[in-house]
Amino acid sequence: MEMDVMDSRLRGNDKEGRGNDKGRAFAGRPGAKGELHSYVREHLGVDVPQVAVCAGHDAPMDYLWHSYSADFADLPEAVRAEESADCIVWAGRGGGKTRMAAIATLLDCVFKPGCRVRILAGSLEQSSLMYDYFSDDAMRDEYRELLEGKLRVGRCRFQNGSEVRLLSHSVRDVRGVHIHKLRCDEAELFREDVFKASQFITKSREGIRGAMEVFSTMHQPYGVMQRLIDGAAESQRRVFRWCVWEAIERCAGRECSQCPLWGDCAGKAKNAAGYLKIDDVIDQMRRSSRAGFESEMLCLRPRLDGVVFDTFNPELHVRKAAYDPSLPLYLAMDFGYTSPFVCLWVQVGGDGTVRVIDEYMQTREGIVRHGKAVLARTPGGVDAITKAFCDPAGAQHSQVTGTSPVEELHGMGIRCLYRPSMIDEGVELVRAALKAGDNSSKLVIDPKCGKLIEAMRCYHYPANVAQMPKETPKKDGVYDHPIDALRYFFVNYLRKPTKTGGRY
Repeated sequence: MEMDVMDSRLRGNDKEGRGNDKGRAFAGRPGAKGELHSYVREHLGVDVPQVAVCAGHDAPMDYLWHSYSADFADLPEAVRAEESADCIVWAGRGGGKTRMAAIATLLDCVFKPGCRVRILAGSLEQSSLMYDYFSDDAMRDEYRELLEGKLRVGRCRFQNGSEVRLLSHSVRDVRGVHIHKLRCDEAELFREDVFKASQFITKSREGIRGAMEVFSTMHQPYGVMQRLIDGAAESQRRVFRWCVWEAIERCAGRECSQCPLWGDCAGKAKNAAGYLKIDDVIDQMRRSSRAGFESEMLCLRPRLDGVVFDTFNPELHVRKAAYDPSLPLYLAMDFGYTSPFVCLWVQVGGDGTVRVIDEYMQTREGIVRHGKAVLARTPGGVDAITKAFCDPAGAQHSQVTGTSPVEELHGMGIRCLYRPSMIDEGVELVRAALKAGDNSSKLVIDPKCGKLIEAMRCYHYPANVAQMPKETPKKDGVYDHPIDALRYFFVNYLRKPTKTGGRY
């Protein structure tokens, strides 16, 4: 729990500024980021870190200003009207993300009359934590007089019409509301159906912008946060990222060469201005695994627990792999309609390196349309295709058309070979290409193959191993299809196919 490692400065339990000149807090809203920082420090007793220590990271204050300023276009450095007010906060364990969200909620209620806020979390305990922080703030003397009636369990209303409520982690509860602000805490723990339903409940009105704010660490390379971060640019959601070095207290008087944190810190804590105790961070590092510390505290990458291809390294395996007309060209296909149809274009170099040069992935189209799209994308057209490997299920006849996908493609000049195989057979062949026993690698994927690259990172075993053998990767309908196409290439290229969809 974040609460366990926060000192009184973050929790706001000091008495400074409490009850003094009560009306002064509401004489006018803060008009700049510095003013907002001073306001929060004076009236809530929280000194929000303002320094981004690591390259490419943000300070917690950057998020707070984004959330607050989104509804005040006249403020300097405010979120512009054409920019999304949504945001994603990717922060380390104990980094104060829940506390910052609670402060943002109070600011919404005080300075944005009629603002309706909902808190939704992956667990009741986590949602209660954010609301508890908010409740402690709302019960301070200078804010209590603004409440309409008593502060209730899970709900609160202000005299200016603003209100806050907890939502239960259910589709029914989420679908039943339309509000201005939704704050999703520990999104990595969300059920998929609940998270999908939550996308549609915010609404801009009465001069207040609708915004969905998502907070979490990134536990898994195949979870909600991974997909949100990867899709942030396309969805135009601002990502705020901070790690332990933005949240840790300033280091003074310690000998760096003797500090257990030196390998990761390298002096960063000398420039920090946060609230996490250095000794607490040292204890957490010592009691956790290295992978856990990197994902939970350093925000470097998600843990690889349960990932099928844990040796996949984008820095090694992803690089330009253009079409080489001197090499044979292979297709590898996985059939689907509601599930995606996938085609990979593959060549094998003289040294045996498998080069995936392009990908096609589409849903809800007939096999003829897919075939035309594949041929249009194939360098040199149908005559350049040496062999096409596919899902054996593609040989099954449709009760509607009386033909099979393999036969349809054969009629277009794409003759498919297939070989029945177990999933683990193909998985092991891919693993060997990623990293052989002598540590050599024989697999390269072109950067344009974004779906396959994502699948290589995220294809995983089921979390609930009681439902399925651990050795069988999860059929999640997202990452399994590009991997299936790649498997079909390996099991057919390296093992002689036993079936064909046409004569060679």
